[in-house]
Amino acid sequence: MLFLKDLVKTFTQPDGSVLPVLDIPEFRVAAGEQMVLVGRSGCGKTTLLHVIAGIGRPDSGKVRIDDWDITLMPEAECDRFRADRIGYVFQTFNLLASFTALENVLLSMRFAHGRPDRDRAKHLLDRVGMSHRMTHRPAQLSVGEKQRVAVARALANKPQLLLADEPTANVDAGHQQQILDLIHETCREENVALVLVTHSDEVAKQFPRVDHLEEINRSVVGYVQKDESN
Repeated sequence: MLFLKDLVKTFTQPDGSVLPVLDIPEFRVAAGEQMVLVGRSGCGKTTLLHVIAGIGRPDSGKVRIDDWDITLMPEAECDRFRADRIGYVFQTFNLLASFTALENVLLSMRFAHGRPDRDRAKHLLDRVGMSHRMTHRPAQLSVGEKQRVAVARALANKPQLLLADEPTANVDAGHQQQILDLIHETCREENVALVLVTHSDEVAKQFPRVDHLEEINRSVVGYVQKDESN
């Protein structure tokens, strides 16, 4: 379902030097598979999710989702593809400030296919414990509540692939398991492939497949080896 091949991503630093961030020979996730990527801060986890989603472009390589190579798509086509097929839980939420929790979820449906399903939006918000806050705007929500709305929004369009960037990092302990259960159950029921990145061993151990980005990203391997030689 998801296939990366010879993926390379670099950034140019203020002094003009090139910083290698991703160098991944191959990475695959099957349809409906749920897996976790773990790694230390700065190893490229968020950058990798951005590249998979088409938010950021790689320097070279393939990003194939359901046999579509999104690196070959014009920006507008890539945006539409992402809206239709990919759900994304951002670490910084990215909720629209002037919209209520319910409206944020409904708006994501309109971007995808123009047919908001109000019942599904309410159902997802209820499942993340936000039924009593649907009419509240982001400024009226706690950090954890914003994260729960972001999870509901990412699942709204029944995506084929869900990308989750530390989805429980800003949620209180009482709701962390609730969100993980929602993600697990919804992905299983709707055959959604899941790539979740986390620092948490408690989160990672709940998944059948755990990959360490340092082991598949040659840019990080070289950096680690250089550090260890000093």
